[in-house]
Amino acid sequence: MNAAATGRVEGRVALVTGGAMGLGKADCERLAAEGAKVIVTDREVELAHQVADEIGGDAMALDVTSERQWQDVMQAVGERHGGLDILVNNAGNVIFESIEDCSLDHFKLHLDIHVVGTFLGCKYALPLLKHRHKTNGGGGSSIVNMASTAALMGYGNIPAYTAAKGAISSMTRSVAIHCQDEAYGIRCNALAPGGIETPMVMGVSGRAGEQPMEIPAGPLAADMLGDPRDVAGCVVFLASDDARFLNGLTIPVDNGLDARPHH
Repeated sequence: MNAAATGRVEGRVALVTGGAMGLGKADCERLAAEGAKVIVTDREVELAHQVADEIGGDAMALDVTSERQWQDVMQAVGERHGGLDILVNNAGNVIFESIEDCSLDHFKLHLDIHVVGTFLGCKYALPLLKHRHKTNGGGGSSIVNMASTAALMGYGNIPAYTAAKGAISSMTRSVAIHCQDEAYGIRCNALAPGGIETPMVMGVSGRAGEQPMEIPAGPLAADMLGDPRDVAGCVVFLASDDARFLNGLTIPVDNGLDARPHH
């Protein structure tokens, strides 16, 4: 089900957080296949280097909750690559607990990784993203934040995760309008994936370490999980000039889950 590469982000510089596995790895692979120079960041720096080596990219250690590390990474990106065209705030976690079982520490952990991580990414990437169209041409830079269908629907067993993903969706709109008002040439959108066959989903479903489920090509039944490449294709679209008129959106990538009536 690999899509044919068309060079949609040829010559652009992209940074992906949580890029060592799952959705982040698929994003890195697809962005590179479409012509971008990809900087793979992750706390698991050895895995990040493996992905970078496979795609001809760069790799850096990054704990997205650390302001200092974000500052250091952005400084290194500026020095090595001269700027940034695409930021994908993908890093995430999930712990399945009800509101009654969820500890304050676990709640804050979700907020730190998802909300604080996305905030710091947007904040410290802006100087490298702004006005790139003036030198590179095209439709400008793009920030893609990773929300979730959990931000759009009610799930009783992940209150911390739903709160964090809802905040990302709201922050995305604010960042989009700020950048537009300042004429920075930066768009900011979010994707809201549904169930995707990733190591994180496999872990919470009791299948950690097993062989990933084979996701068939072609149309998917309503109850099927998606492939990470289903999300990566949308990341590339939002990062490309084809999406220059899309800004401040949270787009479900969920095979109709959010649209389906539930009785």
